[in-house]
Amino acid sequence: MRSLFLLFLVSILFPAVQAKQLTKCALSHKLRDLAGYGNVTLPEWICIIFHISGYDTQAIVKNDDNTEYGLFQISDKDFCESSQTLQSRNICDISCDKLLDDDLTDDIVCAKKILDIKGIDHWLAHKPLCSEKLEQWSCEAP
Repeated sequence: MRSLFLLFLVSILFPAVQAKQLTKCALSHKLRDLAGYGNVTLPEWICIIFHISGYDTQAIVKNDDNTEYGLFQISDKDFCESSQTLQSRNICDISCDKLLDDDLTDDIVCAKKILDIKGIDHWLAHKPLCSEKLEQWSCEAP
């Protein structure tokens, strides 16, 4: 009985780190601050994020010369600092690991900086997949 209690206590104090797979509506709610920023609609963002990270907060994609992190697939070559790329410009002034947690506040701030500098077509999914016919990416849930 005591070992069962200890196991229960440990499971509460040290939860397993898991990727957060968000739904379209949950993500729409979390990204409200991005709606309309830089003339980009929320359905455009939802579509882009679906195609680049699958709504997975811990998505990591390794390319030839950089690695991209999180929902927005932010590159360690220019926008965040990682041990993988030692010469990062780190424009967002953030560790890439911070882009893998469930707190999207810093991710959104960095995405806005990227949008200001590079524009929405920085995210390659935008033009071919997310620039028109966006009804399926809307969510009416609160």
